[in-house]
Amino acid sequence: MTLSEIEQQHGFTYPPLYRQLERDGMLAVGEYGPDWYKLMFPTLKDKPTLLLHADDFELLNIKAVAEAAATLLDGDDYRQIDPAFRFIPFAQTGAGDHYCFFASGEQDGELPIVLLWHDENEAQYLAKNLQDFLFHMLLNSMADQDTYNDVSDEEFREQLEKTLLTHARYLTARQADVLQTLLARNIIDYDVLLPKGRKEAHRGLLTDIELASLRAECIPYEKFDSCFAYSAAG
Repeated sequence: MTLSEIEQQHGFTYPPLYRQLERDGMLAVGEYGPDWYKLMFPTLKDKPTLLLHADDFELLNIKAVAEAAATLLDGDDYRQIDPAFRFIPFAQTGAGDHYCFFASGEQDGELPIVLLWHDENEAQYLAKNLQDFLFHMLLNSMADQDTYNDVSDEEFREQLEKTLLTHARYLTARQADVLQTLLARNIIDYDVLLPKGRKEAHRGLLTDIELASLRAECIPYEKFDSCFAYSAAG
């Protein structure tokens, strides 16, 4: 299966940036399986493929994209997606929610990126295009060191530096400059305010408040974080 075949099958056109990522080998993550982390990950980590080190993001290879896109169209699929909507997955979360190009939501030549929840009848807008989505995800990565898995300060910074080396060319000059400036910062501990006055400890290169501010400044999107029902049956 090729990207062109997927386009023909689903009646849409991939963004030029996604095509460029494929040509550059940024989508070549191999076949996932029980030994993927032991055998494949070490070959990728020094020159990270697309968002390799991002939290809760598993890139789909082209074969898996074709299979997932076909499943979403299947009338017997449990999600019962409205035929008026065309979602083309390119990655997934650990829980099985899909990051998708929202092909039927194209506006001014841009394909929005949405998160298609598997256990709720909701698709959540994340960015107005793929380039802004990459910046959004990289900001999130810089704000949230994986202390749960005991990722050290050195490893955290090294992952970000290597990621920026392979990803900067796909961002705007402004976006790349913002991320490079953040990389020069010291790592800080900060609290995220949760509902009912609760707090959650985080560690990273910028706070959640700074992240929201930079996102609003650099990749403004009026639909960000809003949701819509993807199934008429729901």
